[in-house]
Amino acid sequence: MSKDYSMSDNGVPQEFWDRADEVIAVANKQVGGESIGKVSSSLLYAAARFNSFNVANSADSAEDMKADKEEAIEYFTNQYRKMLEENLDDYIENFPDYTNHEGNS
Repeated sequence: MSKDYSMSDNGVPQEFWDRADEVIAVANKQVGGESIGKVSSSLLYAAARFNSFNVANSADSAEDMKADKEEAIEYFTNQYRKMLEENLDDYIENFPDYTNHEGNS
C-alpha cells in the first residue's frame, strides 16, 4: 500500500496538500447546487472507487486482487479513520474559525 500520511507529519510533500485542496475545491463547488451530505457521499464513493482502482492497478490478476482484498480494506479503513479523527479534532479546536458558529456550544 502507499505511504501513511498524517496531518501532523512534517514530511508530507506539498503536492499531497495541493492534490487534496483541488479535490476539496471541486466538492465545495458542488455544494453550491447540492447539500453537503450529498456531496460528502459522492466524495466518499469516489475515494472508494479510486482506491479500488489503486489496488487493481497493483495486482497482477483478479485472483491476486481477491487475495489482497481484506488487507486493502483494513489499510484504507485505518487510514480514513486516522485522517477523520485528525480533521475532527482540528475542527473542534478551530470551530468558530471554520464554521459560521460562535463558540463551542
